[in-house]
Amino acid sequence: MRPHTARALQKARRHGTEALRAAATKETQRVARDEDTEDDSQSASLNLPEVPLAAMNLPPLRGSHESLVRQNERAEADGLLRVKDEEDLATLRHEGKLVALPELASMHVDSRLPANRRYCRAWTGHFLTDLARVHYERFHKPLQINSAVRTIQYQRHLLHINGNAAPAEGDVASPHLTGEAVDIAKKGLTPSEVAWMRAYLLPLQTAGKIDVEEEFQQSCFHISVYKSYVTSRPQETPSRKPALLASGVN
Repeated sequence: MRPHTARALQKARRHGTEALRAAATKETQRVARDEDTEDDSQSASLNLPEVPLAAMNLPPLRGSHESLVRQNERAEADGLLRVKDEEDLATLRHEGKLVALPELASMHVDSRLPANRRYCRAWTGHFLTDLARVHYERFHKPLQINSAVRTIQYQRHLLHINGNAAPAEGDVASPHLTGEAVDIAKKGLTPSEVAWMRAYLLPLQTAGKIDVEEEFQQSCFHISVYKSYVTSRPQETPSRKPALLASGVN
């Protein structure tokens, strides 16, 4: 490749990356305001630049020790306790403190995940529905949830079979124990979808609404969603949400 051609391609990719980030930021702001897109031509998720997303080399959203500490501190600040065992899990479900994961045309749950662990915090459910909606608008494919709430009892078992699993106790305990965290599968996503996910999630992380760790051994996006994700959302009318859920439209 000639030098001037390579420079031109790099410039196009740089401008494309900037446009992608701007489009993703606009999209996350629209979602945070709970605005529906009546006209597809105005959806930022459909107006991403023509440069292939995978060619933009968007960096992975890597986790850190500090991030794990922060996820536990945020949960504690919101008064969330870790789920101890199956009995505790059942109580939280009965009290409505944990809600069922959304199973929609735009998102499904891994069939291997036990029924009693297909639950999360209400604001995490809102986030998943928002993410699935805009991803489906762009790619016409559903996302898959691999993991959600866990118990301390199960996490201790997981530590024996998975050396990468987070502890069940302490300041870096698994955020799954509070019900705020979910894992979105990367397996089956195209490079362009992975790039889109990074661009969509980064502004939300920067705004302090979520924390993301892109895992490679388990091949997933681990996402902790904070209660503040829903504080700026207007209250939904009673008639709107059930109709959308029933039809599988998000």
